[in-house]
Amino acid sequence: MKKQPPRPLTLRDVSEASGVSEMTVSRVLRNRGDVSVATREKVLNAAKQMGYVPNKIAGALASQRVNLVAVIIPSMSNMVFPEVMTGINRVLETSSLQPVVGITDYLPEKEEKVLYEMLSWRPSGVIIAGLEHSDPCRAMLRAAGIPVVEIMDTDGTPIDAAVGISHRRAGREMGRAILRAGYRKIGFLGTTLGADHRARKRFEGFTEALAKGGVEIAETEFYSKGSALGKGREITQTIMTRRPDLDCLYFSNDMIGAGGLLWMMEQGYDIPGKVGLAGFNDVQLLQGLPRKLATMDSCREEIGSRAAQIILDRLERDEMVVEDTSKVELSPKISFGDTLRM
Repeated sequence: MKKQPPRPLTLRDVSEASGVSEMTVSRVLRNRGDVSVATREKVLNAAKQMGYVPNKIAGALASQRVNLVAVIIPSMSNMVFPEVMTGINRVLETSSLQPVVGITDYLPEKEEKVLYEMLSWRPSGVIIAGLEHSDPCRAMLRAAGIPVVEIMDTDGTPIDAAVGISHRRAGREMGRAILRAGYRKIGFLGTTLGADHRARKRFEGFTEALAKGGVEIAETEFYSKGSALGKGREITQTIMTRRPDLDCLYFSNDMIGAGGLLWMMEQGYDIPGKVGLAGFNDVQLLQGLPRKLATMDSCREEIGSRAAQIILDRLERDEMVVEDTSKVELSPKISFGDTLRM
């Protein structure tokens, strides 16, 4: 004889197990209403022992929203975004909201699909990476009627709110620091700039600062697919073989910068005396390198926490429209480490 699957538990089951009314059970589980401490503990203990989980869909039918925050990011393999998620989780764990993550792989068409699917579940808010989106994505975000926070970048006009850094400013500041250190034959190594808008903006700010100092980029080397140590070693060897006279390399991120540093140390380069190196992101995983790579912090965890807090604050106030102050620009700082002359 086939065994019947168990039916879902209901408020009535918890009511019978705890000996209180269904209305009281509902108040306790929603943390609403005036219920004594003893009754609350009785209900919660009964629900826990039974394995009862509230039916959020039923509540969502009435409110048209579920207690989820859609977090749409390009990658989880990039070391940047797990730290952003840490900041988001730290804030949301104090509330009834839960983040649910969608990955776009830096592809506009995939971002459209992920956003469409997530909005169909009627989340309470959206946190989405970047300010550049397709027209369909922008239309969906504007029409969603929920708080939308674009993160990582402030070089542009947000749909609703934005938290991040100015990548053009970050590039300019690193360019000025490299010039002040006396380097003049400078190479740039980074990801293909078409899909990664933030890396492109840093490159633009960097070249702008160099131009104001009367210096042009001497050489570039671009790559696609992955930001691993091996890729950094490979492209550093390529650019230095082609232009052995370079005296400074600026990497679009720390992971390839670390690979470049390891290769150059193996080859016996005088760092930072003859050749300076700098990256971006201040990835903590790389703190164990033989030398600390010069870098700039991208404020990842703070970006996540500030974005999540905007969502919570807006929902508490039930405000769907924000003021001009909704763009929060954080200020990263350069760490010179052991690979740039001071």
